Amino acid sequence: MISQDLLDMLVCPVCKKPVVLNANGDGLKCGECRRVYPIQDDIPIMLVDAASIKD
Repeated sequence: MISQDLLDMLVCPVCKKPVVLNANGDGLKCGECRRVYPIQDDIPIMLVDAASIKD
């Protein structure tokens, strides 16, 4: 589980907008560019190459 303090600090590396935990809790989604960054072993992987773009 990712703490709220960490979520408040994280931003999308592409557009610099805040990210939010997605519904199933396995990724962080940027509301601006729709990239979803995976979470592996409770660590957000904030790499553009690791992200997928979802609606």
